[in-house]
Amino acid sequence: MKLRTLTLGLLSASTLAFAAHAESITIATVNNGDMVRMQKLTEDFTKANPDIQLNWVTLEENVLRERVTTDIATKGGQYDVMTIGTYEVPIWAKQSWLLPLDKLGDDYDAKDIIPAIAGGLSVDGKLYAAPFYGESSFVMYRKDLMEKAGLKMPDAPTWDFIKQAADKMTDRANGVNGVCLRGKAGWGENMAFLTAMSNSFGARWFDENWKPQFDQPEWKNTLQFYVDLMKADGPEGASSNGFNENLALFQQGKCGMWIDATVAASFVSDPKASQVADKVGYALAPDNGLGKRGNWLWAW
Repeated sequence: MKLRTLTLGLLSASTLAFAAHAESITIATVNNGDMVRMQKLTEDFTKANPDIQLNWVTLEENVLRERVTTDIATKGGQYDVMTIGTYEVPIWAKQSWLLPLDKLGDDYDAKDIIPAIAGGLSVDGKLYAAPFYGESSFVMYRKDLMEKAGLKMPDAPTWDFIKQAADKMTDRANGVNGVCLRGKAGWGENMAFLTAMSNSFGARWFDENWKPQFDQPEWKNTLQFYVDLMKADGPEGASSNGFNENLALFQQGKCGMWIDATVAASFVSDPKASQVADKVGYALAPDNGLGKRGNWLWAW
């Protein structure tokens, strides 16, 4: 028997206990490093539930979004558990596509979830997804290259400083790009970064009357700054680079700075995976003098 009656949101090992009567569970998840860590919990789960087989389907982010949205909207039932995020949860919960997680057991302390994360995963006070992790975004940078450039990274940098530092750290002859940013097309790829960046430039998707604002100067300024920065100081083929690709570049010492998800910290500082683990510094996501920073709130 395969479980087809329930679809949960973000996956945690604790959330799988709901399916103790099933013989197999198919789990769709995104192909990032933390989800690889999550899959390593399989052995712990199967020891406690030897009659249940876990089938993992690991997909690139754009493909994951397309497939799980189609599956749940059409009630296809291809996946029993799926990793989604703070965007999908409230929308899908209101469509009754998700089950409220109100029976996670006494050993799962839902009150321990960061309030902002819990709020993004709840509707009418009910939690509809269990976060495996939450994140914002920030600046990761090479302290040695910053020092070599004669600069000191502020705790709260501006975009102008990022541009200045990127120009000075770029050394393409030696394979070093001043800055690495998401360029791969996709809602959760370059648009995740550009939407957050545009906020710091004062841009909006819509005005109070839901009129699109993409033709406004704030969006033009955002995109022009981004394009100019990437042309001058970004890696070759940046349009193919998402989170995973930029992570690899940074770990290989090919990025002076990288502005992306805070969960990357454990990977860039891991001496087993990163060639620059002992040279990494961190700062807040940049602003543009408007009191708004280019960071986001997300959870898988």
